[in-house]
Amino acid sequence: MMINDPLSDMIARIKNAATRKRSKVLTPASRLRQRVLDVLQDEGYIRGYSLVQNPGEFPQFEIELKYFDGQPVIAEIARVSKPGRRVYSAIGDLKPVKNGLGISILSTSKGVMSDAAARDANVGGEVLCRVY
Repeated sequence: MMINDPLSDMIARIKNAATRKRSKVLTPASRLRQRVLDVLQDEGYIRGYSLVQNPGEFPQFEIELKYFDGQPVIAEIARVSKPGRRVYSAIGDLKPVKNGLGISILSTSKGVMSDAAARDANVGGEVLCRVY
């Protein structure tokens, strides 16, 4: 299957699994997806993830979703920068998500990081997605 935007595919899989109250979801592995999952895990939006390699298949990440009182911790996750329209933001122009309750995930020159980490490092970059 041809996927034009791998990160959007992962976000859709996470949204669909959370809607169906699944505990785990599989997504093909890549370095960008791994960096985004690292940020989601560090910020407490997912329990964790692991690399699953079956012989003869492409490696996949098994993502463990997190729930609180029966509701998914990720209430809303949306792709901001898309292949047809890239969105870049300087650190001064970066707005808080839901008054600081959510995060933006950025791809910067110093790696993929949350908006708070980008403010600390004083770097801007491409806004990949917003999570609440």
